[in-house]
Amino acid sequence: MRRRGRPAAAARYRTPTAVVAACALLLAGCAQSVDPIERLGKKAAQGVRSHRPDPGDAYRHWGLSAPLAPAPTPAARPRTAGPAGGSLPPVVDHVATSDKVVFLTYDDGAERDPRFVDMVRELRLPVSFFLTDSVVGPGYGHFARLRSVGAGIENHTLDHPAMRGLPYAGQRAEICGQQNKLKSRFGIRPRLFRPPYGSYDTTTLRAAADCGVAAVVLWRAAMNGDTLDYTRGERRLRPGDIIQVGPDESTGPALRERTTRLLRRIQSEGLTVGRLGDYL
Repeated sequence: MRRRGRPAAAARYRTPTAVVAACALLLAGCAQSVDPIERLGKKAAQGVRSHRPDPGDAYRHWGLSAPLAPAPTPAARPRTAGPAGGSLPPVVDHVATSDKVVFLTYDDGAERDPRFVDMVRELRLPVSFFLTDSVVGPGYGHFARLRSVGAGIENHTLDHPAMRGLPYAGQRAEICGQQNKLKSRFGIRPRLFRPPYGSYDTTTLRAAADCGVAAVVLWRAAMNGDTLDYTRGERRLRPGDIIQVGPDESTGPALRERTTRLLRRIQSEGLTVGRLGDYL
């Protein structure tokens, strides 16, 4: 009788062990069902990190053969004061300086490539954006990110009209209106203004002065596609040149690619990029 009873007793004692083992298997199965997702998440995060270049190698990541030379210390540069006593702001397309710097400027605000923010940050590129409210539309957040990584934000009117010949009230509304917009968006009132198409007259300068503009900024060189066009003077870059990087054409290269080509040109002529606001 004992022998017949032992198997039943053994079965009774094995049952809890079997249940525990089954639970363990279930838990292991659950863990395995989560782990692959966690691993994918970790791999994705590692992949994002792996695409961020080492600071010392950022220039290679962006297609340059050498790092950009640092510009002179900004604190050493004088700044143009705002007009006083009825005087008009200067109109500049070139900065008088012996520093081997040029200045990169971009107009309107139509192009909003998030990777360009990375380019500006990783190369520490001191670019300036002249923004038009009707072009930027809902895209001010993109330019807030650019400003947070060192880009300058300047005035390019509310609606992008050709200013020459417009009445004073209309010109003042365009310039002061955008000053107010940028103040509300970024907490700053820009010191620099670029008239659309480079079109201006004495009325433009009066209106700009009344809106607190320190200088009206044109350009001596403009990049259109692969070429640099010059408005006057020598057909090569000189220290102090203000460069307009032309807006994107439907068949043209992307903003990052155009900027890379321009940076190679700048480096080949022994120059680097300075911050326009530090020189005006």
